Amino acid sequence: MKIIVVEDYREMSKKAADIVASQVILKNDSVLGLATGSTPEGMYSRLVEMHREGTLDFSSIQSFNLDEYLGLDPEHSQSYHHYMHHHLFNHINTDPNNVHIPWGQASDMAAYCRNYDQQIAAAGGIDLQVLGIGGNGHIGFNEPDEFLSAGTHVVDLTEETVEANSRFFASRDEVPKKAVTMGMGSIMKAKKILLLASGKGKAQAIKDTVSGNVSTRVPASFLQLHGDVTLILDEEAAALLP
Repeated sequence: MKIIVVEDYREMSKKAADIVASQVILKNDSVLGLATGSTPEGMYSRLVEMHREGTLDFSSIQSFNLDEYLGLDPEHSQSYHHYMHHHLFNHINTDPNNVHIPWGQASDMAAYCRNYDQQIAAAGGIDLQVLGIGGNGHIGFNEPDEFLSAGTHVVDLTEETVEANSRFFASRDEVPKKAVTMGMGSIMKAKKILLLASGKGKAQAIKDTVSGNVSTRVPASFLQLHGDVTLILDEEAAALLP
């Protein structure tokens, strides 16, 4: 596990964008695993800039997003479909057929989740998976629990996660209580993993991820078992590391 500590969010975003850009340049048909939330917004903004500068060509890139709220209309301003198009896909030359975001309105979610994992496998697996981390150590929407699911699945969101996400909605009552997410097995199959964390609210989760025991109570701790993980942290997120 490689840990890179930078001064602030801006530097974290730039460094992350450089790593993703390198993947795209070195393998122009890469399969990217993408995350949402406030943490990667700066990274996406920089990738858009690089594309506009003529540095990056996304035309042959495939992408698979980590998660989506269950039951939320894709056109809703807080859906992850909307987020990804607003922050990235509307501004680059990606092929819409190569964009995969979990569909939270499938009539048979169990079958849909199996098919999502099959699509990833058919694409050759994820070359680079981008992750954020929740304050409770969740990645994707794999919440702390007694057990963790390996494949893509539907999950009940914890009160902590609902509360954290309520800032994006008009009221807490509007926050979906369920989501569809890649499982830990799906994430761990990625060839390379890049985790981003910014702010003092992530410091304990990062400490538990890096130096704690591997536990389902800290899903991100499973990254200790992966052979190629890079963490990019700002100074606040890294504050509790030795």
